[in-house]
Amino acid sequence: MTDGAPPESTDDEQPTPDPDDADVDGNTGSETDAVPPDVEKYDRFKKIDSGTYDRANEFLRERTYITAREWAIARLCADFRTETGVEMTKIGENLPELIPFMTDTYTPQAVNQARASFEEKVRTAGATFLYGAMCDFFTAEELDDVMYEATEVAKFLLEVEGVELSVEEELATEDQISEVMRDVREHSAALRHDECPNCGHALSDEE
Repeated sequence: MTDGAPPESTDDEQPTPDPDDADVDGNTGSETDAVPPDVEKYDRFKKIDSGTYDRANEFLRERTYITAREWAIARLCADFRTETGVEMTKIGENLPELIPFMTDTYTPQAVNQARASFEEKVRTAGATFLYGAMCDFFTAEELDDVMYEATEVAKFLLEVEGVELSVEEELATEDQISEVMRDVREHSAALRHDECPNCGHALSDEE
């Protein structure tokens, strides 16, 4: 998917309303008694249960643009992706079994809407951040602080999902991010100035 648009649905049912602040109810789909083997084996989000949904949502709202519903469904769409697309019917019908803090099933359309909402917010946040990094509003040190805080939130969410990060992996990721941000600062300086605002040497598009 390259244009950010949600995939076409093969279901004739009209999409259910899915406001940005919707939580765990209101988008119920058909229920099924048979739980597929890959659903039974799915072991993410075991560190959080239905009683902590509100806390998870509050944490996300304070630190990100996404809701807990969008977070969970985006992860499921990544994990249940096949060569032909995302298994949205399976995700929707088994949502309470897959995600402990989700209490209702969803239609395929509701899953698709949450997935599209997540992607749109990521793209919008990415553009906002990159402009902030390139426009010379932040100093290098302030931008490092922004990246550190963002990385810590992202790592926490991954850990809640059940991803085990080693110290070596964390350090390697931080080094990669720092290197990318140095490149962003250098290239954005070349776009804004004919000479480096810090040292005064001439800049070109190749630098």
